[in-house]
Amino acid sequence: MLELDLQLATEAPAPSEEQFRQWCALALRQRTADSELTIRLVDEPEGRELNHTWRQKDYATNVLSFPADVPDELLDIPLLGDLVICVPVVEREAREQGKELEAHWAHLVIHGCLHLLGYDHIDDDEAEEMETLEQTLLAELGHPDPYADDES
Repeated sequence: MLELDLQLATEAPAPSEEQFRQWCALALRQRTADSELTIRLVDEPEGRELNHTWRQKDYATNVLSFPADVPDELLDIPLLGDLVICVPVVEREAREQGKELEAHWAHLVIHGCLHLLGYDHIDDDEAEEMETLEQTLLAELGHPDPYADDES
């Protein structure tokens, strides 16, 4: 079971809660346990502040993942963590990269969920594993490879 807390801290249009649930469930289906996570949709000031505080980068980024780092025996809930998505950045990136907005949203939610599961892209092998899984999951949704233009 997936428990999703969707927080809207922006007036900008965003996908439906059902779409977020679909994308999260797809990314988390390899997990056999129940999952609880929060997705917070923000504007650039909050996105920038969080990115500066947690990553020492002075700009708003598309998605930030905050895995729950609490031992299971201390929690009575299957908490995975939080995703913070900056809506204006997602919209701008989709436009600048010539990507369908829904496909870009799906990619970033899946990408963030995979981070909550422990996937990363720090080194080339980890990046290849994570990107391959993202490509596979997005293809199941009928979306194109989000990394196709990165190869040129």
